[in-house]
Amino acid sequence: MTRNRSDESAGSLLMDHKRPLLQRIKMQWVILLMLLPSVILVFVFNTIPLAGLWMAFTKYKIGKGLFTAQFVGLSNFARLFSGGDITHLLSNTLIVNIANLAISTILSIGFAVLLRELPGKLFAKIMQTVSFFPFFISWVIVYSVVQAMMGVNSGAINNILQQAGFIDKGINVLGNEDYAYGLTIFLTQWKSLGYNAILYVAAMASIPIELYEAAAIDGAGRYRRIWYITLPGILPTFSILLIMAVGNILNSGIDFFFVFTNSSNWRKMEMFDYYVYSRGLQKGDFSYATAVGIMKSIISIILLAGANWTTKKVNGHNIF
Repeated sequence: MTRNRSDESAGSLLMDHKRPLLQRIKMQWVILLMLLPSVILVFVFNTIPLAGLWMAFTKYKIGKGLFTAQFVGLSNFARLFSGGDITHLLSNTLIVNIANLAISTILSIGFAVLLRELPGKLFAKIMQTVSFFPFFISWVIVYSVVQAMMGVNSGAINNILQQAGFIDKGINVLGNEDYAYGLTIFLTQWKSLGYNAILYVAAMASIPIELYEAAAIDGAGRYRRIWYITLPGILPTFSILLIMAVGNILNSGIDFFFVFTNSSNWRKMEMFDYYVYSRGLQKGDFSYATAVGIMKSIISIILLAGANWTTKKVNGHNIF
């Protein structure tokens, strides 16, 4: 009886696909009506603003019409490459984001495995909740905490180290570009570890428990079960997350750098997103900022396609 019902359902779905488009729209108008608000939002906030990309090819001035501005061709892109800014931006962005990607992957998988192997499920849930909490903390609050702990004159840690005789004067972590990369990576990992680990915890939950039981009966220890069952089981999730992370490797966000960048460390803190913000909104050079944004998007698409092709060749998992 159940098999006949499933066959009938599959047959009805096949028949629906063979119906004319207008007839299918008429039959599913309620579902399409529910989808309409999302389509409108995407069109208004994601599709219409694409017209602003024309600014990259003009000498746009605020207050004038977008399509009446003087056409300058690729001169804005030439400025990016001739001034050496592209090398500076790429080096900063790639150093920080590649390090973040590598460290985040290792820590997230390791933390997710640790949560799964903890004997007490209640304790594991508490640990997962505590690790997830920093994700919701604003970067402004994080800056205040770092300032209170590592401020040159009033930081608690600096004062303790000075009183103990380990240092003669306070370490200027927030105002020294030598600490910029390390500070960025450390705070990013602290804030995102719990969120990233949840994705792998969810992937581990889908691994059949029978595999672990069979391996235990065959004499496999905990570490062998992790190596031969857990890690291969999360490989598809790892591949998809890796592809998406490589595609977003030039997206550093602006919140962190808006708060932590100052006149002393800006050379190491200037990433693509903050550079676009500072040139566009702060200095009013909208055309050049748009050209930088377009170039970043082009590089990101190339990286995404390359990562997708590589993972498909290596382990057969890909997005498109």
